[in-house]
Amino acid sequence: MLTSVIPKLPFIDKQKTINFYAKLGFSMLSDYGDYLLLKSNKVELHFFSFPTLIPEKSDFMIYLRVDSEIEKYYKKVQDLEVKIHPNGKLETKPWKQKEFAIVDPNGTLLTFGQIL
Repeated sequence: MLTSVIPKLPFIDKQKTINFYAKLGFSMLSDYGDYLLLKSNKVELHFFSFPTLIPEKSDFMIYLRVDSEIEKYYKKVQDLEVKIHPNGKLETKPWKQKEFAIVDPNGTLLTFGQIL
């Protein structure tokens, strides 16, 4: 029986990745050198070293569910000077989600969504 899903994402620069995700509320669970485990509430993300990754060519992406107040989280992200993706401003989608998107330092697209 499946109980959860934990994305495994690449990192180019470990400290930049840790600092970026700390801004979003993630803290370190474990650091194994070339493998990191970060957590925020019930969300866990794993990262593996990928020093040759070109962020502009990355196809990695994940969708993170926000249970409420996505407008406040969007504002928080903007206040932290995290760049909103050019096509990722906060908006209501036809699939009854309110969403916005950012890109991490490794080129991974992070979409945040709240069910309406």
